[in-house]
Amino acid sequence: MSYVEMPGAKVPIRMWTDPATVEEGALQQLRNVATLPWIKGLAVMPDVHYGKGATVGSVIAMRGAVCPAAVGVDIGCGMSAVKTSLTANDLPGDLSRLRSKIEQAIPVGRGMHDSPVEPGRLHGFATAGWEEFWGRFDGVADAVKFRGERAEKQMGTLGSGNHMIEICLDQSDSVWLMLHSGSRNIGKELAEHHIGVAQKLPHNQGLVDRDLAVFVADTPQMAAYRNDLYWAQEYAKHNRAIMMGLLKDVIRKEFKKAKPTFETEVSCHHNYVAEERYEGMDLLVTRKGAIRAGSGEYGIIPGSMGTSSYIVKGLGNEKAFNSASHGAGRRMSRNAAKRHFTVRDLEDQTRGVECRKDSGVLDEIPGAYKNIDQVMAQQRDLVEVVAKLKQFICVKG
Repeated sequence: MSYVEMPGAKVPIRMWTDPATVEEGALQQLRNVATLPWIKGLAVMPDVHYGKGATVGSVIAMRGAVCPAAVGVDIGCGMSAVKTSLTANDLPGDLSRLRSKIEQAIPVGRGMHDSPVEPGRLHGFATAGWEEFWGRFDGVADAVKFRGERAEKQMGTLGSGNHMIEICLDQSDSVWLMLHSGSRNIGKELAEHHIGVAQKLPHNQGLVDRDLAVFVADTPQMAAYRNDLYWAQEYAKHNRAIMMGLLKDVIRKEFKKAKPTFETEVSCHHNYVAEERYEGMDLLVTRKGAIRAGSGEYGIIPGSMGTSSYIVKGLGNEKAFNSASHGAGRRMSRNAAKRHFTVRDLEDQTRGVECRKDSGVLDEIPGAYKNIDQVMAQQRDLVEVVAKLKQFICVKG
């Protein structure tokens, strides 16, 4: 589909979905965003749903301002995927051992490594800039400095919620590795710190929603936020790279006879800010639950723990600020999913997938998510499909 345009106070709201299917809370959030004095454009992806402050699945373009709640608290959260030389014929009949080996190598949930991972020991990991990156931690907000040791030990860990590690097959029976994570606790604490700072600033006092508080250009608060934001985005990118390195090591050991090789990784943020230019204006584009889909750029759009995921190539649609959805998107809240579904439902909906099937991940049941194939159909003018993947192992925190 092309987009549907709804009226907004300052800018129209361009939606790549049927507005009638979007819950009223999310629609009101979008109307609120469209009232911001600094806004120059608002695009809404087909995975749109209610979020904290700003809607998940929204792309907000502002001039001279940025809203930290429109990035989200998991700064730099995103996906990485890589195609391997393995095929379905290389796989063992019992997948539980492989899942167990992955969980031993990569801490999940609130877990962390006993000591920081040395990237130099990971096969082929690019260590350029590693020391400089950690050196810049001295320049982030004092409020999180005491978390330095924890941040080092959480580098290369999964987290919980919708974060996952999957081993998948594409339609040609090639094996892919895929994972989803972000900036862990350090990104969350940086985000919450800066959202709190923004909410106290005088220019934000008249906003329709205090969660939409912004930083404006040429102020010390904006400079401090952008410094910490870009550091956290880099942390998230390194976190996924370390995890992928650890995952590749597991695959090499478990499939030693097959001598697996790996193609170039696809990696993308979906909670972040980028400086981009549209209609002759330099804008700060915030994607919360959206990926960049510039012409020819590769991205990843996952489904849920029992459905397909997609490797895509962007079509460069400027009406959407060169963006696409970050996944299927939730159709019900976590609490609603726990009330609505049972563990038996989870077992049924993840049949054929080696994964957790207990009440601890019931809120991640596929039925709590929108139909990924319908979401893909709604953004045919944003991306083209390169590969369709289906997981046979899914690791959750």
